[in-house]
Formats: sequence, C-alpha cells, structure tokens
Amino acid sequence: MITTAEVRHVIEHGEIIEDYPEDARGHSCLLLGRGDSNRPIHVVCAPKVDYLAVITAYIPDEKEWDSDFRMRRRP
Repeated sequence: MITTAEVRHVIEHGEIIEDYPEDARGHSCLLLGRGDSNRPIHVVCAPKVDYLAVITAYIPDEKEWDSDFRMRRRP
C-alpha cells in the first residue's frame, strides 16, 4: 500500500528519471522518490494546465530496475 502522503512526498521532493514528451496521454514523466522506511516509489504523472494528473504510483521491482531504481535493467 502506498499512502497519499508518500505520493505527495515523491511529487514534491523526488526526481524525474524518465520523460515521455510524446506519450499518447500527453506529456508525462516518471518520478523516483522515497516513502516510509526509505522504500523506493515511482510515480507517473502528467502536468496539465490546471492540475497535475497522477497516472500511477508503484514500488519498483528490483528485478526490473538497477540498484538505485533510476535505470531499467536490460533484458
């Protein structure tokens, strides 16, 4: 479970690790931040004119991401 407070913290203090300017939903990006107990959290969001759309938030899988959760592992 990811809390609203954790998502807010990632949005306010996290870093953009991937940018998707050509996304079908409109420009979006992937943020990395830390939640409770310093666990990594990824948040995908899209800035709109009047608000920030949060598309998804998840705990990244260690098998799919490098040790600092900033780069995807190559297959």
